[in-house]
Amino acid sequence: SIAILLYLARKFKTPDHWYPSDLQKRARVDEYLSWQHVNIRGKGSKLFLTKVLLPLLTGQPLPPEKLEGVTEELNVVLKQFEEKFLQDKPFIAGSEISLADLVALVELMQPVGAGYDLFEERPKLAEWRKRVEEAVGKQLFQEAHEGILNAKKL
Repeated sequence: SIAILLYLARKFKTPDHWYPSDLQKRARVDEYLSWQHVNIRGKGSKLFLTKVLLPLLTGQPLPPEKLEGVTEELNVVLKQFEEKFLQDKPFIAGSEISLADLVALVELMQPVGAGYDLFEERPKLAEWRKRVEEAVGKQLFQEAHEGILNAKKL
C-alpha cells in the first residue's frame, strides 16, 4: 500500500506537502513509512486481531493476560512514535500534513475500532489526531473509518 501511495503522489502531482520535494522532509516521511510496518501497523493490527477477530472466529473470550501483553507492545511503539516522529512538531514531517501522518492515523484507528482509546491519556497524540482529521476533513475522515470503528459491533 505504501508503494501505491507513493506512485499516486508522483503520478498525479499531488500538493508537495503529501510527499515533500524537500529532501529532509521527504526523508522524515520515508523514515516513518519504513518504520511503521512492524511497529504501528504490526502492533495495532495485532491488538485488533486479538481483541476483535480472534474471539469472533473462535467464540471464546480472550484471556486478559494475552490482551495485556498485546496492549503493552502497542503502548511501547506509541511512545516511540510520539518521541521519535512527532516530537514537538504539528505533523511528522514538520508544519504540514504528509502521507506519513495519513498512514499513521489510519493504522491507529484499528485499535480504536477494537475499543482501545489510545488517544485518551496521550494529549500530544490526541492533538496530532485532531490536526490530521482537520487537514483531511472531519466528514471524510469519519466516512473513511466508519467500517473499522463499527467492527466491535460484530
